[in-house]
Amino acid sequence: MKLDVDVLRYLSREDFRVLTAVEMGMRNHEIVPSVLIDRIASLKHGGTYKVLKNLLKHKLLHHDASKYDGFRLTYLGYDFLAIKTMVNRGVFTAVGRQIGVGKESDIFEVSREDGTIMAMKLHRLGRTSFRAVKSKRDYLRHRNNYNWLYLSRLAALKEYAFMKALEEHGFPVPNAVDCNRHCVVMSLVQGYPLVQVKELQNPEVVFETILGLIVRLAEHGLIHCDFNEFNIMIDDDEKVTMIDFPQMVSVSHRNAEMYFDRDVECIYKFFGKRFKMTFEEHDDNVDVSEVDTDESSRPSFSSVNKTAGFLDKELAASGFTRKEQDEIERFIEGDIEDDAGGEGEGTEDNGHESELNQTTIKDLDSLKLEQEKTTSSHNEEDRIGESQQTSNVSQSRESENASDREEESEDVNDAQLVKSLTKQRRRAIAAASRGRKNYASRNSYKDKGGKSSHNSKIQKQLNSW
Repeated sequence: MKLDVDVLRYLSREDFRVLTAVEMGMRNHEIVPSVLIDRIASLKHGGTYKVLKNLLKHKLLHHDASKYDGFRLTYLGYDFLAIKTMVNRGVFTAVGRQIGVGKESDIFEVSREDGTIMAMKLHRLGRTSFRAVKSKRDYLRHRNNYNWLYLSRLAALKEYAFMKALEEHGFPVPNAVDCNRHCVVMSLVQGYPLVQVKELQNPEVVFETILGLIVRLAEHGLIHCDFNEFNIMIDDDEKVTMIDFPQMVSVSHRNAEMYFDRDVECIYKFFGKRFKMTFEEHDDNVDVSEVDTDESSRPSFSSVNKTAGFLDKELAASGFTRKEQDEIERFIEGDIEDDAGGEGEGTEDNGHESELNQTTIKDLDSLKLEQEKTTSSHNEEDRIGESQQTSNVSQSRESENASDREEESEDVNDAQLVKSLTKQRRRAIAAASRGRKNYASRNSYKDKGGKSSHNSKIQKQLNSW
């Protein structure tokens, strides 16, 4: 849906109040009833329904009356709520042209009062080009039911958190300014996507820089999972910048090694095709795009030293479990000191070994005597138990025989009752049929005032003439 910011000028305070009411109602409703919207907005003199009609005209809401009369927010209405909040905060004052379109988001230029140009990213999950969010992203976690607007909000929050953390650790990423709902405002990267670049002055240096970023991310506990030529920006000075972070996972993810190898393979394939770079090949029959370099030069997941930081723990990246978090906390608190103190404790334990051996021998003798006593007592109990079991079996057989006799007598009585009831029913039906009157004669056809009576009257008059 095209973002037309001109409509934003003509929306009143009541319009945004009703939009907010619909947003609040969508926490518990897929389609918010109009009565609930009126109750939350609480406008005077029934003004809510008039405002709903105006918002529906500008396609900020969608009306659905299949089950009941209700409304839901569209992405355009959600955009207006986020932009209005950003403007009230003073983050930017104007919205410009669209500079990018992706399968999950749209990117626009925005400007501040001093003329600084920034980028505004609006997440739009649920497009027909990318609907497998539940299987390809971890926004839902343990949730079963979801809404596309809510998923877009989660994706924006995750990307904003990753950008802030990576910027603090010195990674080349855009400067995250602010985040609200599904909108993320960041600094505008002065460069071009790597997929649009045809020539480089130093392709080897750029190649090594990009591979170094992949390894450095893994050392800090993160894997990009979509590190390709579309998510790498490069400027005129061949400075590299990473973008697009919602899909990042932890190095402890079950598919972490596969994601790491896929990112590395994407870079090798692109530089081999676009810039005709040659790598060390094991087989001459393999294409340049599918070459496999020497293990010493090509980065591998097993060779990465993952002790530079714990960004996956700080940002709760997918794949980082609670158990691993506890283990890292124990490691940081210094449980290794127990191993150092173990040497001093070992000398003291050697002096007590003789005393412990003597006590264990005494305990074993006492246990043998107790076992002999218990075996004799168990034999007597078994004899008594066998006699009780035989008596119980005979009693149970007698009770079963008695119960079978009672059931047979009850069955005979039930058959007699059924026969008597059927006889009484037949007698009642016969008596009722005898007492009925035959109403067929009453309802038989009698020609009263019909054609036959009319013709007979005419015949009588003719005879009298």
